[in-house]
Amino acid sequence: MASETENLFGEQHVRRYRETGGAVGHDWREGSTVLLLTTKGRRSGAPRTTPLIYARDGDRYVIVASKGGAPDDPGWYHNLQRDPAVEVQVRGDVFSAQARTASGEERDRLWRSANAVWPHYE
Repeated sequence: MASETENLFGEQHVRRYRETGGAVGHDWREGSTVLLLTTKGRRSGAPRTTPLIYARDGDRYVIVASKGGAPDDPGWYHNLQRDPAVEVQVRGDVFSAQARTASGEERDRLWRSANAVWPHYE
């Protein structure tokens, strides 16, 4: 029988994560961990929250703009390209951050780190 967390997705995942301070929703499938990323909609200006698998790089959080393997980038990535000021929630900790896109050797290193957390990226 699958746990409640394993069955969460999208808005339901965001709601349960927030309601429980991440007790439900942080630990996800196959040992992965999830944070909530809130960006400002690039057209609407409204807050948009997405649950995303993350890896750690020291005290930084690493997320992948994969959109499940689709050829185009997810909407949240387009939002943060326009405005990199984001809100992040990891478990009960909610904080403001500045997002950026890694490149070069750093990107390669972070990609390996993200794949260690969620091998399905590869």
